[in-house]
Parts: sequence; C-alpha cells; structure tokens
Amino acid sequence: MSTRYSIEALNLKFAWPGKPELLAIDAFQVRCGERVLLRGPSGSGKSTLLGLLGGVLNPNSGQVNLLDTDITSLSASARDRFRGEHLGFIFQMFNLIPYLSVLENVLLPAEFSPARAIRIIHNGVHTHAGLVDEARRLLATLGLQDSKILANPVTELSIGQQQRVAAARALLGRPGIIIADEPTSALDTDARAEFLTLLMQECAAQQASLLFVSHDITLGSMFDRVISLAEINQVQANSEYTR
Repeated sequence: MSTRYSIEALNLKFAWPGKPELLAIDAFQVRCGERVLLRGPSGSGKSTLLGLLGGVLNPNSGQVNLLDTDITSLSASARDRFRGEHLGFIFQMFNLIPYLSVLENVLLPAEFSPARAIRIIHNGVHTHAGLVDEARRLLATLGLQDSKILANPVTELSIGQQQRVAAARALLGRPGIIIADEPTSALDTDARAEFLTLLMQECAAQQASLLFVSHDITLGSMFDRVISLAEINQVQANSEYTR
C-alpha cells in the first residue's frame, strides 16, 4: 500500500456561522488505495467533515490536500471541477435523479466531467458505447446484473438496488477517491456485508481510496483502519450544529 496520501487535512477548523466551533482536527490522513472507516454517532459532525474533505465546504482555517492538490487554495469553481473529476460520492439517501433511468443515472459523471469520460477507453478513444459498456460492467460487478431494468426509472428499484446504482455512478470514470456517507444504514446485516465486499473489490481494482462513514462499529473488521471522530476532534461535538 502506498504511503502517499490521497486525503490529508491539517490543522482543520470549522464552525457554522454564528455557532460554536464544531470541528478542530490536527491531522486526518488516508493513504492511496486505503479503505478507512470513519465512525461516530449521529450528530457528531461526520457529514460536515466529509463536506470539508470533499471540497463542498471550506474550512475556517487549515488545509485539505486531495491527490496532492491543495483544494483550499482553489476558487469555488475550480474546487467544483476538481471534485467532479477526481471524487465519487455515495450519499446516505443516494441522491439519484428520479426521472432518469438506471443507466442514465450511472452515466451522469461522464456528462459533467470530460476527464471522467476520457478515462474510459474504447479502441483508443472514449465513445458513448464505451461509456455504456463501463456503466453496465460496474452495475453487474456490484450485483445488479439484470439488464432488463437498466432502462427503467430508478424509482422502480428497491433500496438495495438503488444503493448499487449510486455506487456505480460514483465509480464511473475511475475517480481516485470514493467517499460514502452511511449508504448502508437502511440495509440488513447480510445485504450490508455483501454490498461492502463488492464495493471494496471494485475500489481495489480501480486503485481508489475509500472513506466510508458509519455509526455502525461492527463494520470495522472489513476496513484497513478505523478512525473515531471523537478521538481526533478536539471539540466536543453537539448534534445541534451538525449536518
């Protein structure tokens, strides 16, 4: 495993406007290709930290380096472009587009990021057919192998199926970092373990780092490392100020 960091946050501090300080973290690091579980109870500031690490939020002070790029020094538009090119997000509520089909949802990253599209090669150049083939491969790899449903709206899928669509979307175009915010909270134990196994296998195949957030401590054995937010955050988080 590489010792180079895909995610590195240093001297990170954040407070919502008019609220007490929520996060104060000296150092948070994820190595390239590493699978890390960030745990903490609901309301502890996990989602806020993800927003900072993903460049959605800017810290009050400190630095966030992603894939050797200091995103805190970038403009808002440059951060958006970097995030679109290099990060894949799996949200707790999945954030799928209800009026699009399964396949169209998975292909969205390539629509917004030419860099994501160009990483998918078909006979030397990226083509729509090549993108569709990769989307189908990801869905099948993640356990959604029924090709008959790919043209259906995502609203017709079960929660478990929607989760796999969201993961395939995040992985499309080989981003270097996958960030998952409690996407397994609605699944039973067996389904959760199966999904995590498939997700980790694909992350390993793509050499992507995985930062997975959950309050479920039973998942820890599946990861390379477990980080407790309470242990690295110098501020006693108050649920009133999170998310």
